[in-house]
Amino acid sequence: MTKALFSFSSALAALEAAGESTRLRLLSLLSEAELTVSELVTILGQSQPRVSRHLKLLVEGGLVERHREGAWAFFTAADRGTGAALVRDILGRIDPEDPVLRADHARLAEARRSRTAAAEGYFAAQAPHWDRVRALHVSEERVEAAVAEAVGPARVRALLDLGTGTGRMLEILAPRADRAVGIDASHAMLNLARLRVEQGALRNVQLRQGDIYALPVERDGYDLVVVHQVLHYLDEPARALREAARVLRPGGRLLVVDFAPHTDESLRIAHAHRRLGFDRAEVDGFMRDAGLDVLPGRDLAPAADEADKLTVSLWMGRDRRILGDAPVALHRDVA
Repeated sequence: MTKALFSFSSALAALEAAGESTRLRLLSLLSEAELTVSELVTILGQSQPRVSRHLKLLVEGGLVERHREGAWAFFTAADRGTGAALVRDILGRIDPEDPVLRADHARLAEARRSRTAAAEGYFAAQAPHWDRVRALHVSEERVEAAVAEAVGPARVRALLDLGTGTGRMLEILAPRADRAVGIDASHAMLNLARLRVEQGALRNVQLRQGDIYALPVERDGYDLVVVHQVLHYLDEPARALREAARVLRPGGRLLVVDFAPHTDESLRIAHAHRRLGFDRAEVDGFMRDAGLDVLPGRDLAPAADEADKLTVSLWMGRDRRILGDAPVALHRDVA
């Protein structure tokens, strides 16, 4: 594999960006966590204009990445390409027990604790909602086991979780991926996901605020896209799956998990569900219209002691631009 190299001017810009004390401290912090300007101001004890100026130079040097969530901007060390390699090389040559870095990382830990407390407060306020929805369908353990089985044991190069919510699918699947991205429209939900990502030390995960109909990610970039309990909220589920298919690599897979058809009208009023589930033929049709081959699916029907629970269905599609091996059928559970 050919090693990616800087041009002379790019290498000079990157080295100049890193070669200053505050910027080197920023690189160390941003290699550990995704942080806002205000958090970095608190950690470093410097003014907001000064920190912003240093961040601008690091972004221009290709060593730091910036993304927006509404009025918020988040920064993290580059995780791909020549910039990421240079960051790893520079930081790998610095004593992690250096007093300056140790003090910075102690303040980072405090900032994380503050973020965790805020996220947990939000989650506590929303807990009755989440408990109500979870209690409606077959056990989460069965659903999560079925998701893991559907994905399979093979390593995933790039994973995309759409409508990531609290980040549970990332917690399950990111450890088997080289790189994972979670997208959600809600800043509050992304804060919950950040809490889960940090608690799980999932260094390969990035979180982004974005529109499921216009994904802020590269085309043909992902081997696996997951849409877990999201379609029933959408006005245009077929459009969302077309957009999901757009970002699949040739031969990549799209996994959809949602309710089978049901009659619980209370979900429309209490939890903003637009659709009361989907039948298999409907989502299969969405996938075909999106240019995917439909693979065998799976229904998780209620067990004998879950008579009042809703059935959860899994659908899988594969990008048809290459021929893969014959798919292994997912099991179809019955009551």
